[in-house]
This record gives sequence, C-alpha cells and structure tokens, in this order.
Amino acid sequence: MRIEALKLMPVSSTDVAQTSPVEGGSKNFGEFLTEALGEVNKLQNDSAQTSFDLAAGKLQDVSQVTIAAEKATIAMQLTMQVRNKMIDAYQEIMRMQV
Repeated sequence: MRIEALKLMPVSSTDVAQTSPVEGGSKNFGEFLTEALGEVNKLQNDSAQTSFDLAAGKLQDVSQVTIAAEKATIAMQLTMQVRNKMIDAYQEIMRMQV
C-alpha cells in the first residue's frame, strides 16, 4: 500500500525548478486560498465517499477509510489555523492607531 503526501496546493517539483519566485507570482492570495479550500473540500468528499464505500461493502480495507479520514481532518485543522491567523492579523491591524 502506498501512502501519498498531503497536498493543499498543487505544486510539483518541476514547477518549482522551472519558475523563479518573481515569475511565479501571477496568482494572488485569493486564488491560492480558493484552490486550497477546494482541495480541502475534495479531501472531505473523498473521506465521506470511502466511508460510504466501506458501509456498502465495496471496500474491505479499513485502513483506506482511516487514512482518508485523517487526511481530511488534518487538512481541516490546517485550514482552521490559517483562518485563525488571518483573523488575528486583521484584528491587530484594526487595533492600530492611525
């Protein structure tokens, strides 16, 4: 059984090697955030689908369900931590006196 790494943003090693940080800046933060949230949603849906497949008897290996559920949980926790940091930064900016 092969365990795949958790990817929140689609970045491959060839993309990093071919573009410099200045050239790769064509996406804004909103686009990166949208892609990351889409990936988290995909992981959540995959987790739910593997649970349904196990209940329906299509899967015999419980470890696949556990791995999918853990991937979805970790991705959601990371998303929540990023959200919390963004809210903290926003609140800090709003507390600044002009």
